[in-house]
Amino acid sequence: MRYFDTIFLEGAKVFIEKQNPKTRMKILYNIDRAAQSNDAKLFKKLSSEIWEFRTLHAGTQIRLLAFWDHNEKNKTLVVATHGFIKKVDKVPNREIERAIIARKEYFLKQ
Repeated sequence: MRYFDTIFLEGAKVFIEKQNPKTRMKILYNIDRAAQSNDAKLFKKLSSEIWEFRTLHAGTQIRLLAFWDHNEKNKTLVVATHGFIKKVDKVPNREIERAIIARKEYFLKQ
């Protein structure tokens, strides 16, 4: 069972494309697993509107921030905004703010 489908905004696409092939495959694999399992180790809520896809690959913590689009007809959609390499324990506020801005822009275009 799939809990949601995922689409990627330009920032997320560019980030994923910049990764080496093995890292890229691991990120996409974890997103697919999260959609099928609803596992907090793979997809975690950061704020009331922003979530993170979590990937650990070769000792590197990779994050893609995302939000839900519940307006999409007939399916639940998660929109990935952008990605970054996590270097500190807590997700930086600037990354969350960047995702919030992308979310606002996304819904303005709807």
